[in-house]
Amino acid sequence: MSPTALLTRTDSPLLEADDLGVALGSMDTPIGQLNVAASSQGLVRVGFGYMEKIQDMMSELAELPHSMGQGDPAWLEEPIAQLHEYFEGRRQRFDLTLDWRLSHGFYRRVLDALTGVDYGTTVSYGELARMAGSSRAARAVGTAMSTNPIPLIVPCHRVVRSDGSVGEYGGRPEVKTWLIEHERSHRG
Repeated sequence: MSPTALLTRTDSPLLEADDLGVALGSMDTPIGQLNVAASSQGLVRVGFGYMEKIQDMMSELAELPHSMGQGDPAWLEEPIAQLHEYFEGRRQRFDLTLDWRLSHGFYRRVLDALTGVDYGTTVSYGELARMAGSSRAARAVGTAMSTNPIPLIVPCHRVVRSDGSVGEYGGRPEVKTWLIEHERSHRG
């Protein structure tokens, strides 16, 4: 794990006793660098280093409500350990508390439904729309996937086009293909 950056937001007039700081770290993986952010409430963000600079992620997280205090680097230990186990093929299900402050409404419903898609399997955008209770919202499901704040943990890589092709994944379909094949090769 690389050195951890701690985010502090001091410009808010709303100081509360239960400030939720955000700790930010990064890790190297077979698909490139991942940036990982956690609060005292759980894992809040996973970002792909090839898609966004860590400074951009820090700016996004600094805007979270109640992010005034400094985060504790210990909040990152379990998420990073479980991600390492996933990439080693030793973990098929994540056991983490998630901080959902970056996802709301329909998108959150879609992401909740997505957590029910098993390791090593895929569903189409239309199937996921039905699972989320909106059978005609396949395009909106695609948007929900592109705004997923916690990819890998909330497995948007398991959602494919109706013809079975992988489609886009942060501009790199080869990453999505790698993740699907990795899971299929380690499925028990």
